[in-house]
Amino acid sequence: MTRALTSAQLNDVFVALADETRRSILARLSSGEARVTEVAAPFDLSLNSVSKHIRILERAGLVARRRSGRDHYLSLDARRLTQACDWLTSRQRFWTDRVARLQMLLDEEDARSSPQAKGVRRS
Repeated sequence: MTRALTSAQLNDVFVALADETRRSILARLSSGEARVTEVAAPFDLSLNSVSKHIRILERAGLVARRRSGRDHYLSLDARRLTQACDWLTSRQRFWTDRVARLQMLLDEEDARSSPQAKGVRRS
């Protein structure tokens, strides 16, 4: 099992994932390591703007940077995605259980208040 994220780390992950450009960068990196300029190429943004998106991804722990001479290489670090997914799954289980319990209570209430439950015959 993965270690749970702190509230601040979880916020950073969701902020990073909230932007389409950053999600596109993550999708590109899911196929392997790439130089920053390769990551920036498909976007109609300045290299400076793409670099800001990359820094947000790095702060969230979703992207790792490696330097080789003047080149900067980026790779996906999916551990935080897994941890955020674990957090979402735990909330999904909680709400699924709560909704199932509510449905059960409503069904019981309907059974108690139905005319058949009170012995009343319908014509």
